[in-house]
Amino acid sequence: MKIFCTASSDTYITDKIIDNKLRATDANIGRAGTLDLFKLYDENKLNKTGSQDEISRLLIKFDLTKPRQMLNKTLDITSNTFSAKIKLYDIRTGHALPSNYNVIAHPLGHSFDEGVGRDLSSFSDLATTNFLTSSIVNGSPVLWFASGANYEGGVAGQSSVDIIGSGTVGVSTMQYYYGVQHFPVGNEDLSIDVTKAISGTLAGFIPDHGFRIAFSGSDEGDKKSRFVKRFGSRHSSNPLIRPRLEISYDDAIQDNRGNFYFDNTGSIFLQNSHRSSLANLVFAGSEITGQNSLKVKLKKGTFSRTFFASQHTGPLGVGTPGIYSASFAISSDETAEYDKGKTLSSLIAKEKEVTFTEYWQSLDGTKGYHTGSLTIKGLVPNTSFFHDNVDVYSTNCKSSYSRHDQLRIHLFGINHEIKKEKTGKKPRYKKSEVLETIYYRVLDADSLVPIFDFGEADNSTRVSTDGQGMYFDFHFDVLPPGRAYLFEYLIVDKNSKKIIRDKRTRFTVL
Repeated sequence: MKIFCTASSDTYITDKIIDNKLRATDANIGRAGTLDLFKLYDENKLNKTGSQDEISRLLIKFDLTKPRQMLNKTLDITSNTFSAKIKLYDIRTGHALPSNYNVIAHPLGHSFDEGVGRDLSSFSDLATTNFLTSSIVNGSPVLWFASGANYEGGVAGQSSVDIIGSGTVGVSTMQYYYGVQHFPVGNEDLSIDVTKAISGTLAGFIPDHGFRIAFSGSDEGDKKSRFVKRFGSRHSSNPLIRPRLEISYDDAIQDNRGNFYFDNTGSIFLQNSHRSSLANLVFAGSEITGQNSLKVKLKKGTFSRTFFASQHTGPLGVGTPGIYSASFAISSDETAEYDKGKTLSSLIAKEKEVTFTEYWQSLDGTKGYHTGSLTIKGLVPNTSFFHDNVDVYSTNCKSSYSRHDQLRIHLFGINHEIKKEKTGKKPRYKKSEVLETIYYRVLDADSLVPIFDFGEADNSTRVSTDGQGMYFDFHFDVLPPGRAYLFEYLIVDKNSKKIIRDKRTRFTVL
């Protein structure tokens, strides 16, 4: 799952020297279309004395309303798949760029006012926030503890620091809450991991004041100019380059009903609902929860095997109401008979697949909850990659959506190498192929620029599977409104990868 938090305020502060006469320490640039990060060494002389360093630092705050609403429901900030990254986008101006430097992002210790300044040439708009003042409270200025928001401390002393570096509040071991990114060339976008800081903020022990982004201490303090690294601000006219906080986590469910194979462990799921809401099964007046709380029996003729099933563990590390799963394997060399004188292994060798009757039962077998079927296939050696001639597309996407919409998007996969159409008078239902490892991403339809990429590292965009095929849950508020978009899919199979564009889906977000 991807959640995007937009910037609610951003600006940059600077002590730039103006006309060799004064520093712009009281200037505000809160409504500028860019966020400019620079360091000048010995470029200007203030009152014609000595070397004069000039720097800028970025301030940015994100709206965390949505992750707060999802916290302890579907969002688990303690999961090892949870991550949060600040994303800023480089603006290409044609000018020379600084290179080989580090940028560091610290959580802010207290709040800042964005301001309404726009003057980027003479820095003549005077207001807060600026290099000296963070905000105005009840008509009185609140100063940074050190000019440039540069006084660093720990979480425990957050009320008297500008930026937070580390701490042990709320955790048992020392945590470092800043993130660092190296820019070898200089034209890279910014993508800084701030997972620990956002986890601490959502947990309530780090204040929600945003971040200060600056050159690292060694890069600010050396004898070298770096002018200028420029990013789009939240006031940029191009919505694709506005800042965002990108939260990612793995919410995929892999139900192998459509791709269960002998000699391989697979999982099957059962969902129970009551009045359109997921609800636990009940036995003898008590809800069925926890591990090994159900049994699943597979039966083919006289052959049967029984396996334990458990309440499915969701993203919060606890049982998910109404969802149960069982994981098991059946050998293709099974010598037990399914009919007199006929072994299961002989049936597998002949038919290449076996359909079992599937029973979900209470532990003592006295109560049944579901009866269905499960087809398990034999593994067939294949010298060509499955996805050489495969197509994937959405079956339920409309042409437009509100940015507040959420949808379970169903996918259909077809392998043209094996799905040869046969002529006939009656219409036939084609069943989707199930691709075990597939990810999605979204492209801007006009520029073909990815809004976000395939989440292979954290499975944040991995497609789920169930008895009906493939699907993923999508929140349309991750997409800037007023534009058209496309889906692309990454298929990973046999150590090979292939990207397929969804040719049947194009939609706008209103």
